[in-house]
This record gives sequence, C-alpha cells and structure tokens, in this order.
Amino acid sequence: VPLAAVGQAAAAAAAAAAASEDGPRLSELEALVAQSRQAGMVVELSVDGELRPYAPEVEQTAFRVVQEALTNVHKHAAGAKAWVRLAHRGAEVAMQVENGPSDAAVADAGLPSGGNGLVGMRERVLALGGVFVSGPTDAGGFRVSAVLPDTSASPGA
Repeated sequence: VPLAAVGQAAAAAAAAAAASEDGPRLSELEALVAQSRQAGMVVELSVDGELRPYAPEVEQTAFRVVQEALTNVHKHAAGAKAWVRLAHRGAEVAMQVENGPSDAAVADAGLPSGGNGLVGMRERVLALGGVFVSGPTDAGGFRVSAVLPDTSASPGA
C-alpha cells in the first residue's frame, strides 16, 4: 500500500470530520471503512441492530475508536485483513476492530506513531463510563473492543 494513499485516506477522514459541526457520527462509519479499502486494506464491516442517534459525545467517541483502531492496523499490521463490528444493543453501543496476522513482508507501514492511540481511546471511552479492552489475539492479530452507554437513553431502557 503506498504511504501516500494511506495519508490521503486519513486526511480525507479528518477533513470530513472537521466539516461536521458535531464531529463524526456513526452514520459515517461505512465511509470510513470505504476509505480504508481505497487505501488497500481488506476490511469487512458488520452492523447488528438498528442505527439510532446517540448523544454527540457517544457518536464521536465510537467513531474515533474505530478510526484509530483502523489507523493502527494500517501502521502496525499492513496487509492484514480487518473486521469492524458495530452492535446497537439496548442501552449501549459496542464496537470492535480486529485484524488478523500481518504479512511479514509488508508489516509496519513505517507511518509515524505518537504512541498514544490506545491510551487515548481508553481515556475517551472511560470518560463516558464505558469499557475498553485491547490486546493480541490467539490467531496472531490484535483486537480493540469498546462498549459505550447510550447516555441519551432513559433509565431502564
């Protein structure tokens, strides 16, 4: 994958997010996945449940978790297949990004890394009362999972 393509996809995603007054929304997740595909990543998206509006901070955090996790796949597991799963469940929304093992010949795309991606994701999720888990998989890949409460839902929903 040419580095320029990855950079262009990231820049396009950032520009789209900046153009939105409230920041990115979960309804933009398909476009984010499409940008990763355009950059050469093999990625599958699955969505369980009906898309519904969440509080802006929940929408933005969920989107950013997926965005950062996909960026990490580009950076650290180039050539690996990725799966993005989103589930709208009761009074919460769950997201997971998992990648398989990378092709050793193309591993580590050489993109700059601030080293704060996982820390930042965890902080965003925990600040909203959510749960965040990340780590290697038994298959040799990596998984990022987060569950965020639907703060706009009424109690007992």
